[in-house]
Amino acid sequence: MTDETKVLYNANCPVCSAEINHYAKYTQTNDIPIRFDDLNSSALAAWGLDADKAARRLYVQHGSKRLSGIPAFIVLWQQMPRYNWLARLVSTPGIHRLAVWGYDFVLAPIIYRWHLLRLRRASGKQASTK
Repeated sequence: MTDETKVLYNANCPVCSAEINHYAKYTQTNDIPIRFDDLNSSALAAWGLDADKAARRLYVQHGSKRLSGIPAFIVLWQQMPRYNWLARLVSTPGIHRLAVWGYDFVLAPIIYRWHLLRLRRASGKQASTK
């Protein structure tokens, strides 16, 4: 099994794409082998997730481990020297609990609802142009 790191994210989400594009540029500049897969592309099929589930949170595959949410961010940050400090900080027990709670119950649901709103608006625009 390889230790390759892969990230599944929503490139149609302005928040997600801004953050992931930053990481992608950093990893490319520093020759760090991380693959970034857009859930809106054919790459989604290899993840074994449907688009709705994938849009709800960040997913990272590292070797044989698939993680989502804050644990996924920690693994991603551990792969990038500039962000090792953040991985260590967010891994500390009290901060980890707070970060997981904030991501799972506040940030991820807000971003997901925003995603659904963008989808509804896009389908409404398509319907009105027909």
